[in-house]
Amino acid sequence: MNLRDKYNIPKDAVITIAGTVGVGKSTMTTKLAEKLNFRTSFEKVDTNPYLDSFYNDFKRWSFHLQIYFLAERFKEQKRIFEYGGGFIQDRSIYEDTGIFAKMHYEKGNMSEVDYETYKNLFDAMVMTPYFPHPDLLIYLEGSLDDILSRIHERGRPMEQKTPVAYWEEMHERYENWINNFNTCPVMRLNINEYDLIAQEDSIEPLLERIGDFLKHTSNFKK
Repeated sequence: MNLRDKYNIPKDAVITIAGTVGVGKSTMTTKLAEKLNFRTSFEKVDTNPYLDSFYNDFKRWSFHLQIYFLAERFKEQKRIFEYGGGFIQDRSIYEDTGIFAKMHYEKGNMSEVDYETYKNLFDAMVMTPYFPHPDLLIYLEGSLDDILSRIHERGRPMEQKTPVAYWEEMHERYENWINNFNTCPVMRLNINEYDLIAQEDSIEPLLERIGDFLKHTSNFKK
């Protein structure tokens, strides 16, 4: 018996992994997909034509950047469901509006008119009965100290140069967002409860928990 059937995880399930930088979204996405024989969907940052311009001028390009991300994530979400599900998705479309666009607006990088336009477009595209929401959003969480330690350990140059205050702000914004998120079922998972790299067998308790969670949320009203 394969692990998907063992833990009663539907073969057409769509599971999205969310959380701030450093919590291990990509690792979780890859490992779950391997064990469940699911496909993966990763964020395509490098293909965004506004990215370089945005880093050179936040105020001019933040709206364009967010609109592009919204369109690409919307198309990817449609593709996943048109394919028939069976996907693990790295990062959700909901984080764009709930965290990043909101942050740009509050920091003065996006005008009120642009922010309202973005939110209205997001609501028209995503917050409708016709948009296919994930069956489950797994939110990876941890203390700020744990996340900072992970960011330090993986040693990415851009992240090492980023002030700690930025990570503190992102941690707080993510916690505020998830505490008010109710668009699809959410399973919160502390990053200290498993180690998918050093202890590969730690994934089976997670699969059991996911299967049980999906069973009890099958009637969730999307």
